[in-house]
Amino acid sequence: MDRQSVYSLSVFPPDYGETDNLRGEIQRQLRDFILEFRLDNAFIYRDQIRENVLIKQYYCDVDIAHLISFNEELAHKLTTEPGEVIPLFETALKECTQRIVYPSQSTVPLPEHQLLLHSTASQISIRDLNATNISHLVRIPGIVIGASTLSSKATSLYIQCRNCQYTQHLPVTGGFSGITLPRICTRPKQQGEMADCPMDPYFVVHEKCQFIDQQVLKLQEAPDQVPVGELPRHILISADRYLTNRVVPGSRCTVMGVFSIYQSKGSKASSNTSAVAIRNPYLRAVGITADVDHTAKGNAIFSEEEEQEFLEMSRRPDLYEVIANCIAPSIYGNQDIKKAIACLLFGGSKKILPDGMKLRGDINVLLLGDPGTAKSQLLKFVEKVAPIAIYTSGKGSSAAGLTASVQRDQSTREFYLEGGAMVLADGGVVCIDEFDKMRDEDRVAIHEAMEQQTISIAKAGITTILNARTSVLAAANPIFGRYDDLKSPGENIDFQTTILSRFDMIFIVRDEHERGRDERIARHVMGIHMGNRGVEDHVEAEISVEKMKRYISYCKQKCAPRLSAEAAEKLSSHFVSIRRQVHHAEVEANARSSIPITVRQLEAIVRITESLAKLSLSPIATEDHVDEAIRLFLASTMDAVQQGAGQGSKELNEEVGKVEEELRRRLPIGWSTSLATLRREFVEGRGYSEQALNRALVILQRRETVQIRAQGGQVYRSGV
Repeated sequence: MDRQSVYSLSVFPPDYGETDNLRGEIQRQLRDFILEFRLDNAFIYRDQIRENVLIKQYYCDVDIAHLISFNEELAHKLTTEPGEVIPLFETALKECTQRIVYPSQSTVPLPEHQLLLHSTASQISIRDLNATNISHLVRIPGIVIGASTLSSKATSLYIQCRNCQYTQHLPVTGGFSGITLPRICTRPKQQGEMADCPMDPYFVVHEKCQFIDQQVLKLQEAPDQVPVGELPRHILISADRYLTNRVVPGSRCTVMGVFSIYQSKGSKASSNTSAVAIRNPYLRAVGITADVDHTAKGNAIFSEEEEQEFLEMSRRPDLYEVIANCIAPSIYGNQDIKKAIACLLFGGSKKILPDGMKLRGDINVLLLGDPGTAKSQLLKFVEKVAPIAIYTSGKGSSAAGLTASVQRDQSTREFYLEGGAMVLADGGVVCIDEFDKMRDEDRVAIHEAMEQQTISIAKAGITTILNARTSVLAAANPIFGRYDDLKSPGENIDFQTTILSRFDMIFIVRDEHERGRDERIARHVMGIHMGNRGVEDHVEAEISVEKMKRYISYCKQKCAPRLSAEAAEKLSSHFVSIRRQVHHAEVEANARSSIPITVRQLEAIVRITESLAKLSLSPIATEDHVDEAIRLFLASTMDAVQQGAGQGSKELNEEVGKVEEELRRRLPIGWSTSLATLRREFVEGRGYSEQALNRALVILQRRETVQIRAQGGQVYRSGV
């Protein structure tokens, strides 16, 4: 944008005057636009320039839509020939400043002005850029994955002759390409004077050159816009002056700029190849706007009608049920899981204590269960409905991919950080499928992100902390692929308690065989396959995905509920009773519970309560919200804890296994014997405990190997 080069003109008479006049004409029209354009009788650009110049900021932010309404031809010229028009526009801005701010002093030296553009016109994705866009104005959405440190770029060199000390200013043109100094001294000679300066006499006086800030950003396509099976593309963006330090890695933004090309200073190998005119594309930014959707930044803009609609929606008495039904309506049942996911999408309230300690407000949910229970489909749906979401599968994600990796810059050879999935989803949800297939060392990487919501890095001389304020929704299978009823949760779940305690709700999703339920599911699935008739029950209550997305953003931005005193009292007493219950179960089974109930779980119930209040935009969480939160918690985590309450310890299970084998040997198929005989043989004769014998009989009965007859007195071996 800082091109101050000499324009070369054709010497043929007709063109010569025209081009010059044309440039002057364009500049005059641009000046008129700045001075005369008004909205509702306010001269917006005049006022903007005056405000900016008074705080020593020499730039003007222009909306292209205004320019189109003022002069369509001029706007077309700006988008198709930005390299020509933008320098003229900046000169016009300078003239306007002179006329608006310093009308009487015509000699005030003003610095160069910068033109910033923004527009609501159509966007073009990085993968659609092609040769027709080169040196045109384009608008590209994406997510910033890397930002270099600020560097200075010279706009004007101050050069001096070694021999005769003659000095001159040399404007620097072009983007990435270099500049060559004059080979011979250009000092004007007097009559009869000898040109005695040698060849290449000039050197650069660095202190007197003029510099501007420049930063190189790396913009990548947003994950939700990448077609399936493709790698996300990225493009380099050169931002200068007032556009530097606008965005940080992880922020979603839309960049407006001139699509340009530069000759890369590659290695010798690349220059020797046959391709001669290969240039690398980059974008010379003329405007960067951070995206509206970024809920964490809290700057989403809602129209009045939309706010009115949301407020009416929040007053519906059945809103909680409706939203739960709208989560993956094509999946049958699983009502509690859908309610938990609704809570996860809204999230609790984040708190910062007086001593600077932060308590997270995001809710983490783990779905653990049999295959074929639509866990992944739920995750996919959440990815669609959450304002910011990233979906990843366990086996293909490494620790660095989830947290952050340290990369080396190609040109400067410096290290820089690139954010991973957790950092890019800051303020949203990370869906991790196949959570059990992740390697342990990778799973450990997300411990800190789940509780402290930061990712601290100490690699390659970089020590830093990145924000990762995300909710985690994970889906996993038990160790044996299916949940085994006859084993305790500890033997089914292959996770350490350290990670389990960080999940607010743990659902064990069972694929139960029950005739009525199976018929309903079959009817539902057939209805969907025959043409969406399976979703009939939900038609009246349907809220579209887009509307739900906006409503979630609105609630997150506008509402941060707190507990009322009664609700807090109810919660604390309830937590104590839950702990007592778990303690009793542990004492009975003589083993620690594999799913821990700690103070984190109390905080979890608090967060669920707050998210239920937030869902209906209520500023205070009442006892009703607490009741529902406790019900959800009991239906999820406590249910998982109690799955193994009567299952006993590992030693007992081993003993039961032995008793089972002995019983099978002792009783051939079709034989029967009395319970008293068995008890005498096994307990008194072989020293097994009575508890083990009873459990073995219960298990064999469940597997339909034996039947108990004669009111429990007779044991009959019926099957294999």
